[in-house]
Amino acid sequence: MSKQFIIDTLNFIRNAGVHRGKILPAELERLRTFLSDHSGKIAYSINGIFDEKGRSTLKITINGVIALCCQRCLGKLEHDLNIKTDLLIAKNEDELAYYDEDSSVDAILASHEMDALILIEDEIILSLPIAPRHREDECSIGNVANNVPESTKLMEQHSLESLKNKFTKA
Repeated sequence: MSKQFIIDTLNFIRNAGVHRGKILPAELERLRTFLSDHSGKIAYSINGIFDEKGRSTLKITINGVIALCCQRCLGKLEHDLNIKTDLLIAKNEDELAYYDEDSSVDAILASHEMDALILIEDEIILSLPIAPRHREDECSIGNVANNVPESTKLMEQHSLESLKNKFTKA
């Protein structure tokens, strides 16, 4: 990963830090393994806030489009990213364990040197579908049978009939 944005999480939140940027999918090394190609753009923002309960929070927003590989037809599938995450920042292991008891919140341990772009990449990867697929009416695999020339269909039918006759005679 060529770009980096290192933050001290607690200072970033204490100072109401805001960071916005744009990145290409190709720049996110781990994400590349999920992509059909490196097209697309990703815009992100990270805001350091205290939530309504006074907890240290990173408010993360990610928008963009990436190209995944359809698991049905193996073609390119444009996938919209519209991610909004509030990530609680625990000051120590005990606080992290406390947050982990509540499955409705996401929390990580505070760091003096956190690469925010790795955090962005993590959020994108966590949001990806397990088996990305086009809708059935958009997937090329469903249209392949309809696009086969009539002569090929007749030849396949003749071949199947020959095999059938061969096995019924034996």
